[in-house]
Amino acid sequence: MPTRRRGLRRWAMDTRPLRRPAYRRLWSSTIVTAVGSQLTAVAVPKQIYDITHSSAWVGAASLAGLLPLVVFALWGGAVADSMDRRKLLLITNSGIAVTSVLFWLQAVTGLASVAVLMVLLAVQQAFWGLNAPARNASIARLVPAEELTAANALGSTVMQTGQVVGPLLAGVLIPVIGLAELYLIDALALCVTVWAVVRLPALPPLAATGATVKRRAGVREIADGFRYIALHKVLLLSFLADIIAMVFGMPRALFPQLAGETYGSYGEGLALGLLFAAIPIGAVAGGLFSGTFSRARRHGWMVIGAVVAWGAAITGFGLSDSLWLAVAFLALAGVADMVSMVFRGAILLSAASDEMRGRMQGVFTVVVAGGPRLADVLHGTAGSAFGARTATVGGGLLVIALMVGLALLVPALRRYRV
Repeated sequence: MPTRRRGLRRWAMDTRPLRRPAYRRLWSSTIVTAVGSQLTAVAVPKQIYDITHSSAWVGAASLAGLLPLVVFALWGGAVADSMDRRKLLLITNSGIAVTSVLFWLQAVTGLASVAVLMVLLAVQQAFWGLNAPARNASIARLVPAEELTAANALGSTVMQTGQVVGPLLAGVLIPVIGLAELYLIDALALCVTVWAVVRLPALPPLAATGATVKRRAGVREIADGFRYIALHKVLLLSFLADIIAMVFGMPRALFPQLAGETYGSYGEGLALGLLFAAIPIGAVAGGLFSGTFSRARRHGWMVIGAVVAWGAAITGFGLSDSLWLAVAFLALAGVADMVSMVFRGAILLSAASDEMRGRMQGVFTVVVAGGPRLADVLHGTAGSAFGARTATVGGGLLVIALMVGLALLVPALRRYRV
């Protein structure tokens, strides 16, 4: 029996980082905000649609939040490398909480202004862009190097769980308590995050001494970050791997068309909900069983294999006539995405020096946020021109070809291990 328990532990999520009190506080706060942030993510487009009755305005709001996120994530990475990351997390989490309170105030007063909503969304995304690089870069200071992969698996699983639970919870709560209260719940959840960050240790730049070395956080420092990526091929390849997978292989823009045309016999609403939920559910499952891969040493090969597996699963999804088979393939894609996310994150934290980790995480935030949006445009256009299933299958096959070609042509990623 003891042997069996050891075997099961090898499959289960690696929880060693949770033994570290500082990381445990940061991770625990993420559990709360992962769900709370999704409440706002549902409430904003719902409120905009209620005001305008136009999906075009909902799409415009998404774009309004993208530019501030990109700009402030790049700048936020430089800021995270120039000041105490704990202090930056306190400032930005407080800013996001205040923004959520303002969302609540405009809703509870019945302001009904799309312009106000878009401005608040832009401000919120700017704070998030400043926050994410500091939060992610801090992990390497809170756990030892051998636990970075496990720590990334824990954090990614929580975020993916929030993407499943948050929207479902919002759907249940809106008819019961109303739209405004979703913003208030998010604001209260962010207060928990602020409290957890207060209890973190100071995280000043490692180069700082008693005399305090002051670094700037301007355009030159951002450019230095891109030069650093160009000089370290494994970092560049980790970003390219994600771009290949997300831009060419994320067919979510085609889900409504597929739900109506291919899987309409199952019920269009049911099909659409299952298609959107399948990838996050698969990612959560991958995280829960991350003990199967979190101790792997060949991080480069894990990224390559995960991206190829993602492409194969998306290809299988595009070829599926059965809704349930399609959902199964998307869930497998979610598992592959979790593996890729965990090891790409570990590479960024282990291969970059501490003075550059903030800027690497800033670029990572931009890639993660921008890739799926570019995919929406690419797949939407291809789906209209060639059909949704053809575009999906073509995208999956292109992911496999591009990733295999990249791995063969540039060996740095294949050779990377810890």
